[in-house]
Amino acid sequence: MAGLGVQAEQEPLLGDRTPGSREWDIIETEEHYKSRWRSIRILYLTMFLSSVGNVAVIRSYIAGATSLQERTSSMANTSACQALGFILGPVFQTCFALIGEKGVTWETIQLQINMYTAPVLLGAFLGVLNIILIIFILREHRVDDSGRQCKSINFEEASTDEIQIPQRSIDQVAVVTTNVLFFVVLFIFALFETILTPLTMDMYAWTREQAVLYDGIILAALGIEAVIIFMGIKSLAKKIGERAILLGGLVIIWIGFFILLPWGNQFPKIQWEDLHNHSIPNTTFGEIIITLWRSPREDRSEGPTGCPIEQAWCLYTPMIHLAQFLTSVVLIGIGYPSCNVMSYTLYSKILGPKPQGVYMGWLTASGSAARILGPVFISQVYTSWGPRWAFSLVCGIVVLTITLLGVVYRRLVAFSVRHGRSQEEPS
Repeated sequence: MAGLGVQAEQEPLLGDRTPGSREWDIIETEEHYKSRWRSIRILYLTMFLSSVGNVAVIRSYIAGATSLQERTSSMANTSACQALGFILGPVFQTCFALIGEKGVTWETIQLQINMYTAPVLLGAFLGVLNIILIIFILREHRVDDSGRQCKSINFEEASTDEIQIPQRSIDQVAVVTTNVLFFVVLFIFALFETILTPLTMDMYAWTREQAVLYDGIILAALGIEAVIIFMGIKSLAKKIGERAILLGGLVIIWIGFFILLPWGNQFPKIQWEDLHNHSIPNTTFGEIIITLWRSPREDRSEGPTGCPIEQAWCLYTPMIHLAQFLTSVVLIGIGYPSCNVMSYTLYSKILGPKPQGVYMGWLTASGSAARILGPVFISQVYTSWGPRWAFSLVCGIVVLTITLLGVVYRRLVAFSVRHGRSQEEPS
């Protein structure tokens, strides 16, 4: 985990950066700098171990404890740690399956350690370890957009370079817009995760076991791809800026969903087996016996596969070829992490050096709403109208989002840039 912050720490905010520049006079002491990055690393670890329920707090802390130059790298590291946790968690659980159901028993305290209890015990141990690190190492640190030390509640060192937070207005239009952008980004990925299993089962006649296995592999690959994107996007953001990456990510997502649109003359396999004729056919006694003998065997099988006849669109909608599907997965796997980290990085910069807890709570709430509404939306549209309508509507939503981003593009700038306290970022 410590290695994730090394790149950002290679640019310490100590001493003059440019001779004669007011912004790069002595900004913070070396002790404060080391303590600040120890605390940030502790929060990286927290995101890796247990990101559920504390995302807004961690993002708010990191936004207040980093300068503009450090912000993108730190936010990307935070997302990478979260993604690593999501990937490695199931891997650890799978490894514990080797212990077996019986496992070993610690007779003294009546504790049985097996494949079911071991993951819980490990999670509890890591949680306690994380709590101890937070209590004894984590300290409150705040710096302004240039990296100059602000007053904090539990860092005792006095500094003559501490500054007061500027009392200036936040661009509320940019704040609301960024919340909308974040909502759309998570909305799109949530619906993609939801539709993955039914889509593959309908298009490729996969059984339930095959869908769970193959889609699990696909999501794991997406997680690995996301970590790579998070690590590589930091240097790219320094060259072209967060806004350009956000715009490019949305365009890539649009291309990914556009490729998913069905075309051609090949249709999916139809699940005719679900049709039941309740009339009494003219059958012989031997045919009735054979039917009764086969029925229990069919019930124990995986069941019928293919596109259910109840979904009328299965009869006239071409199938999505596997090459289309995999290409789309790769593109969405590039676009989503890019948009995700850039949206809340921009958000933190727009808010400026003031405490961001409430605003980050609203951002997290918009993301949670997206994860609720996304699956509901795609389930209803896909079942009723099919993938052509579903993915066309998604493409339309992305186009509207790109248009919104274009309209407010110039307003999505850092607080200090908006008020003339810093130079414009690359774009």
